[in-house]
Amino acid sequence: MNQDLSIFALVAQASLIVQLVMASLLIVSIASWSVIFSKLFGLAKVRKANDAFEQEFWSGRNLNELYQGVSHKNAEAPLARIFAAGMREFLKLRERRVTDTSAMLDGARRAMRASYQREVDALESNLSFLASVGSVSPYVGLFGTVWGIMHAFVGLSNLTQVTLATVAPGIAEALVATAIGLFAAIPAVIAYNRFARQIDRSAITLETFIEEFSNILQRNASQPAQGA
Repeated sequence: MNQDLSIFALVAQASLIVQLVMASLLIVSIASWSVIFSKLFGLAKVRKANDAFEQEFWSGRNLNELYQGVSHKNAEAPLARIFAAGMREFLKLRERRVTDTSAMLDGARRAMRASYQREVDALESNLSFLASVGSVSPYVGLFGTVWGIMHAFVGLSNLTQVTLATVAPGIAEALVATAIGLFAAIPAVIAYNRFARQIDRSAITLETFIEEFSNILQRNASQPAQGA
């Protein structure tokens, strides 16, 4: 007796529980790929925006003019938003005629640190989802495989003669669940590791900018407001 052992036939012949496991893994895989492409383009956009702002920042442009330009538009670069947060706090303290230089710098640094944390949290959004998919999917697929093999052997118990031809289809359809689990997990793990490294590099860039900008504010702290 010829049996159809194609993937679609094995899925169609699987038990209801195994089919539900496969369907859930496919949905998770689609969601994972959606997050992967979203993060891929999103991080590339952030990197490009940061590079453009850094080039403008170090071009020697007046800080007040740069701040006005950033404030009047929705800045796409995390560096620009951190700069705006620090400059805004610095100017507020200066307008209040705070004479303590260290207080002005501490206030600006705290504002930049708060903005930095928000930016890092935004960069890390959905990263935990990829980590969960990468760690859980193989076990969900293994559960489907174990259930499918149990179901296959229960069915074989009613047969008087068991051959490889009677065992193979049941085991094969059960193993499809593990294959789908790995199909969902492997891209998620690879993408998570890559994005985590990119986010770490971006975070280092942001921290370095905070230190460099703090040094600039320190040099400008004792100058009149128009000289910033």
